[in-house]
Amino acid sequence: MKQTKTVQRVFILGMDGAGNFVQQANTPNLDAWLARGAFTNEAQAELPTISAECWGSILHGVTPDKHGLTNDKVANESYPGDSPYPSLFRLVREQQPEAKLASFTGWSPINSGIIEDNLGVHKVSLPDAELVPALLEYIEENPDIRLLFLQLDEPDGSGHRHGYGEDSPEYLAMISTCDERIGTILNRIEQLGLVEDSLIILLTDHGGGGAEKHNHGSDHPMDRNVFWGCVGPGVKSGRLSGPVSITDTAEVTALALGLTVPEQWDARLPKGLLDDLNSDSDSLWESHHG
Repeated sequence: MKQTKTVQRVFILGMDGAGNFVQQANTPNLDAWLARGAFTNEAQAELPTISAECWGSILHGVTPDKHGLTNDKVANESYPGDSPYPSLFRLVREQQPEAKLASFTGWSPINSGIIEDNLGVHKVSLPDAELVPALLEYIEENPDIRLLFLQLDEPDGSGHRHGYGEDSPEYLAMISTCDERIGTILNRIEQLGLVEDSLIILLTDHGGGGAEKHNHGSDHPMDRNVFWGCVGPGVKSGRLSGPVSITDTAEVTALALGLTVPEQWDARLPKGLLDDLNSDSDSLWESHHG
């Protein structure tokens, strides 16, 4: 894993409810960027395949039975700041106190109920079309961001309205719109010269249309199989052949940022994600479970 640069920042850029239907939708930006790193269309969402449970696992590194988040709970309660299952944001804040942290979400309960309060995270919740310009402005003013999270919400809304899956043109069109929006962000990151020392994770939380055409939550492959990709220093290019869980996002992020990972995390480093692990420079990606 010959690295000229260590990872200075991590971008987790996600869209809600897209499953692995990026394969049928027109997604030139995702296609181009995923080809620059490691990716799979067979990553596994957590069960039940519902937003709070899945984003909760992505950001807290544990399965839903541990973090206990549900859509109802995150809409009404703050996540406890003393939980044994801290979010990535709390982990960074505790270990790297000066770090800049930001979360931009189309679905506001992520900011109010999944990410803890009082961590100094720059939180913005807006409709997708307004969210991306706000994020672009933020990156330009804060290129030294340490961790930035984005969740675009509209594919899930379109699936609920029009149905999920490859035979739903409205749904596929919304995934394409999200691809354009994420492409705008990726291009700006590149223009700002931040790509070489950034880790970029591209993902969704769950799919839909398996058990019910206009819903999700089941263990059906349409609900559970999702796209997941990672681009950055030390990351191997090509399709990942081993198992990947969306929960592993937390481990990948934490290790890239040099954090000590909670012993109780379920997240793991996906097999085959990294180049030549025998190189002297793999210390960046050593697994520190504290």
